This record gives sequence, structure tokens and C-alpha cells, in this order.
Amino acid sequence: MLIDSHCHLDFPELAADRAGVLARAKANGVDGVVTISTRVKQFAQLRAITSEDVTVWCSVGTHPHHAHEELDITTDDLVRLAETPCCVAIGEVGLDYHYEGDPVAQATGFRRHIAASRITRLPLVIHARDADDDVAAILEEEMEKGAFPFVLHCFSSGMDLARRGLALGGYISFSGILTFKNAPIIHDVAKLAPADRILVETDAPYLAPVPHRGRTNEPGFVLHTAEKLAELRGVPLDEIGRVTTENFYRLFSKAKPA
Repeated sequence: MLIDSHCHLDFPELAADRAGVLARAKANGVDGVVTISTRVKQFAQLRAITSEDVTVWCSVGTHPHHAHEELDITTDDLVRLAETPCCVAIGEVGLDYHYEGDPVAQATGFRRHIAASRITRLPLVIHARDADDDVAAILEEEMEKGAFPFVLHCFSSGMDLARRGLALGGYISFSGILTFKNAPIIHDVAKLAPADRILVETDAPYLAPVPHRGRTNEPGFVLHTAEKLAELRGVPLDEIGRVTTENFYRLFSKAKPA
């Protein structure tokens, strides 16, 4: 039993054969998938996808790459859309300084999404890239205003953000990056993180794990990330499946098994 806690079924690489993608995922023991929002204004597309399969849920949010495009989206808008039955999370949102962008717009959107998570109690799905210190600082500042659940998705940051996020009660989700040889810090975080705070994901169609590097990633490949996580932690694969699935349903509490 595995859950792909983060993928993008609406992206063209997966949309062209979505039924096949989901069938292959189920054949690999994946019992649920969350297709993650990157633009609030395209939420209707995600809602339509979830209506096709009861094992698919969605989120609502604005990716930091698009923060400047959706500054008109308010916390109230997010809360209203999150009432949709299939919507189980807020995001993905956060900070990404890898490419040229608008850090002010990203921080503004980040804080609005945090407020929506605090109100709805739905988990905040956080994207952090080359912005560890600022992400941690905002999380710590906002947590003082009131608690909210969150996951550091597709973890590719440093040990400091991992420790600070865990200290705030956050979860860490591992993607195909975990299978890469040149990811020693991610391997160390995978060993360090408490068993009740770990998730697995694909971030498909990106970051296909070994042995599929260079191919379009898809939810079924989360099995390879789970296998690597089991190896690093020295436990059976079945244990990783059980633990990460229990963690998923605890954090994404609105999602229910089919």
C-alpha cells in the first residue's frame, strides 16, 4: 500500500494517458494519488480529474513560479475553494529563488496560503528551492500566530530546514531525488526524520527515480522511492508502505480510503 502524495495529473505529459497512468499506479500498489494545484485559476480542471477516479484527490493553491499572476487570490478564495469535497490540501506554495521571480509576491502568497491552512486545517504543501532560510523564518513567524499542518514536499533542501520544519510539527515528503546517488544530504534527512513524519511522492511528471531517470515520471514509480527509503532506514518495504500511508491519512485527514 502506497500513496503518491504529490503529482500533477493535469500536466500534458500525464494527461494524454491519464487512465493508463492511474492503472499502472494501482498495479504497483499505489492506492491513492493527490494531484497538486499550481494555479488557483485552473482549479476546475483538477476538480474534474478527481471526479474520474475516487482514489484521486486534489489541492488548491498557487505555485511560487506563478505567485505574481495570482496576487488577486485571497485567503477567503482559498478557503471557499477548499470546501470542495475532493480538495484535501492547500498549495503548492512557498518560495523558489532558483529562477528569476518576484520574492515579494511569493512571500505574500505564501502567507495567504498559510492563513487558509490555519482556517481549514488542511495541510499546507510547501515548495522550497534555494530559499531555506526564508522558508523557515516565515514558517516560524506564522506558527506563532496559530498552528497549521504542513509538509515540505519533494524535499531537496538542507538539514537546517529539515530540523526546523520537524521542530514545528511538519512532515517531510521524499521524491525520486532520494534514489539519486548525488543526494547525500537527502539520504541523511531520510534517516533522521521520525517515522511518523515521512511521506513519499513522485512530483510526476518530473524527477523520475532510478531506474527510470530520463523518462516521464508517473505515480506508479513512487514504489522505487519507497524502496530506497526502506533501504536507507533499514526496514522492510512493507513497513514503509504502512507507515507512510498512515502518515498520509493523518496529515491529509480529509482524504478517506476508497
